[in-house]
Amino acid sequence: MTSSATSTVEYSDDQTAPIRAGIKVGALSVAVITVVALVLFGVLFGLPGVWGALIGAAIGGGFVALTAVSVLVTARTSPSTTGAVVLGGWLLKIVILLIVLFAIRDLYFYNHVALFVTAVAALLAMLGSEVFGVMKSRTTYIGG
Repeated sequence: MTSSATSTVEYSDDQTAPIRAGIKVGALSVAVITVVALVLFGVLFGLPGVWGALIGAAIGGGFVALTAVSVLVTARTSPSTTGAVVLGGWLLKIVILLIVLFAIRDLYFYNHVALFVTAVAALLAMLGSEVFGVMKSRTTYIGG
């Protein structure tokens, strides 16, 4: 006699659940990467490595997180409003990033390698975490 186990999948009517899950997992992953980078680059490069890791984590994690937050904030608005806010946010972030990178390019209080490696790692972790959060979330969908 075999028994069939029923699998219960919970669906949510909250359409912001996937992006919120992505932000949570992303923040955790960036925090872990930041700690690892602080230790690694602190040992390798001293205080400049620590500064490079902190700046890199802020740039890499913050860039993607701000986009996710802007989508979350505008989730209850029209698609065109959400698109405009996301596009405007990206343009603003790029301008701010260029200004910051231009301002610190000739400074030596941070390690350039630590900044680059940590920024790329945080960026990839945040993007991957958001994709994971969205893919694992179950929401009600009614196709038209």
